[in-house]
Amino acid sequence: MSLRVLIVGSGGREHALAWRLARSPLVDHVFVCPGNGGTAHELKSTNVDISATDFPALVSLAVANNVSLVLPGPEQPLVDGIEEPFRKVGIPVFGPSALAARMEGSKAFSKDFMARHKIPTAQFKVFKAEEVEQAIEYVKTCGFKTVLKASGLAAGKGVLIPETVDDAIAGLREMLVDHVFGAAGSEVVVEELLTGPEVSVLAFADGYTIVPLPAAQDHKRIGEGDTGPNTGGMGAYAPAPVATPAVMDQIMKEVLQPTISGMRKEGFPFVGMLFTGLMLTPSGPKVLEYNVRFGDPETEALMLLLSDDTDLAAVLLACAERRLDSVQVNTRPGFSVSVILASAGYPGSYAKGKQITVGDLPSGVVAFHAGTSQKGDQVVTSGGRVMAVTAYAPTLREALDLAYAGVEKVSFEGKAYRRDIAHRALTAEANKPGLTYAQAGVSVDAGNSLVDAIKPLVRSTRRAGADAEIGGFGGVFDLKAVGYTDPVLVSGTDGVGTKLRVAMDAGIHDTVGIDLVAMSVNDLLVQGAEPLYFLDYYACSKLDVPVATQVIKGVAEGCRQAACALIGGETAEMPGMYHDGLSIPHSFPKTALNEYSVGDYDLAGFAVGAVERHLILPQPNIVAGDVLLGIPSSGLHSNGFSLVRKVIALSGLTYASPCPWDAQTTLGRALLEPTRIYVKSLLRAAQAGLIKGMSHITGGGFIENVPRHGGVAPLEMARTFNNGIGMVLIVDPKNVDEVIRLLREAGEPDVYKIGAVTAASGVHMQNLDAWKV
Repeated sequence: MSLRVLIVGSGGREHALAWRLARSPLVDHVFVCPGNGGTAHELKSTNVDISATDFPALVSLAVANNVSLVLPGPEQPLVDGIEEPFRKVGIPVFGPSALAARMEGSKAFSKDFMARHKIPTAQFKVFKAEEVEQAIEYVKTCGFKTVLKASGLAAGKGVLIPETVDDAIAGLREMLVDHVFGAAGSEVVVEELLTGPEVSVLAFADGYTIVPLPAAQDHKRIGEGDTGPNTGGMGAYAPAPVATPAVMDQIMKEVLQPTISGMRKEGFPFVGMLFTGLMLTPSGPKVLEYNVRFGDPETEALMLLLSDDTDLAAVLLACAERRLDSVQVNTRPGFSVSVILASAGYPGSYAKGKQITVGDLPSGVVAFHAGTSQKGDQVVTSGGRVMAVTAYAPTLREALDLAYAGVEKVSFEGKAYRRDIAHRALTAEANKPGLTYAQAGVSVDAGNSLVDAIKPLVRSTRRAGADAEIGGFGGVFDLKAVGYTDPVLVSGTDGVGTKLRVAMDAGIHDTVGIDLVAMSVNDLLVQGAEPLYFLDYYACSKLDVPVATQVIKGVAEGCRQAACALIGGETAEMPGMYHDGLSIPHSFPKTALNEYSVGDYDLAGFAVGAVERHLILPQPNIVAGDVLLGIPSSGLHSNGFSLVRKVIALSGLTYASPCPWDAQTTLGRALLEPTRIYVKSLLRAAQAGLIKGMSHITGGGFIENVPRHGGVAPLEMARTFNNGIGMVLIVDPKNVDEVIRLLREAGEPDVYKIGAVTAASGVHMQNLDAWKV
């Protein structure tokens, strides 16, 4: 492939693009219209004196010279629709259509777009020239400091930041009545003044895929310390340290991808370079404005950051051909800095025609021409911003030193520049406090608050052998105080499974702790053991004290039901390990705990019990003919929830829906009915030696409702759910009546004879057809 590229424009941005394209093996030649004194001498490049606004002449040039890609630099040609005449002659353009370019051409349009697609931005209202009085009333009553923006293109200077309400009123009159910004100010956006660091994110886009480059920081003001009037930009550096990987990920998810998707859905897909200005506010990144082209001076810095294996020509062509995902866009580690050299008097009036001399630049430094032109054998100044001296180095400090060393090699009368480029990053680095645990996302204070909140809950589980106090390095239990003669310790550990997902989705957290205890202590019970103590493990990315307190409240309730002590636990706050903010669906009923976003968490439990050695279950004397007694479950218990969730998804119900079998509660609350704890009803019979064996049937069942609503086969029901039986006892036939009597005295009114032990191996289910409808 041999590409011929036409660059439209004459600034430092265009020189940087020509410089980078000339290094592509795919590029045969670059035409720059009209170009400047730097592009005239660039490798593979030719200046052609055609205005960026003369579309017919540009198309004729492109057709005559077999141009295969057009790259417009400035915003005005894009807003005016330069893409269309080239599209009509079959030449691809790296740049948006006129419809898509409205994102820069009309701030009113872009703000309305952001509102439609819920893209974070400042509060705003738009006013036309005839609405000046309404605009004045708005700035008086809106309740926040304002920014006034001309809706149309104003060469980067159509923004006023009034200090007072009176200043805002005066600014509105200047823009809407006196027309200081011409037609660009015939419509004004009045928006909330945002605070925080400002960054620029330039991203390649093909209408579907968007790939951002490292965030840059521009320096708009003419004077050091960000003083004086605004300019087109006095320097830039990238990457901006304030745009951390987490911030860039948030920008991608909340701003860039929604923008590209929204534009495509509205019928004007964006192809080209989407340049988004953002404020990193305390509440997250918010969009200040969109631009639809390469930024200047950001582009000069970013071109030096592209890695050697990134071919700019291939990337631009891939975007124009809607296949950006087929090429690689990589940057190299390190920093790039651009320092703008301006004419004396800029951004006001300034002299032109001053001769420029450039000495030997240090290695790693490139001087990109902006407002320059060729006059005979000399290069002279022809604009306010004359050159962008740009350097790359492994560190920001080294890149700055190189750039300013390069500045010293450039001479022309009246040379002006800022000596504090990247001062924000350097100041932040110098003043950066030592890294804290809180900055890593772990709140020691939240952990302490949780301990204080759950201490009374823990104390409520006291029993012989444990004082149920927490705060030490380990829990203590006095086995001697329990009174066993020849004890064997039995331990068990378990979790709650995907029932936990239902609890988080439904915003109900006060019952899963009971499930956690039940799953472990019931497993101790089937070995004949009395649960003595329990420990829990609660893990999350960000500790939500009210939610965690509700979970531990359930754990304590489970321990009380099992008559075991909660003697300790672990709360692990691990940023990045779990999803950090699960949005509660709006259809769910509001409670004190689900009115905000709840992050994921996980649970595990560990229980220890004791049994006299001769009473360990199962006993060795189980024989054919022994009776199986079934003890009812309370519902679904804690297994089979992956299938349950699938059934619900197919049914069209939500956890907020009325429960199909109990209209007095929601489906979510019904599913979260906690697992029964059988200790108090069964332990007495086990300790009396009347039970030969037990089986904890983990899981639960809809009993009638799953077959009716879920289409689950009977055999699958038997394999997945307990179908109403939570515990099975093996009892000698002659002891059945005594066992039933003891269970009823212990509060277990319903005991069912469900089968018998046989000589054959395995479990044989009968009458499964009874579940069919």
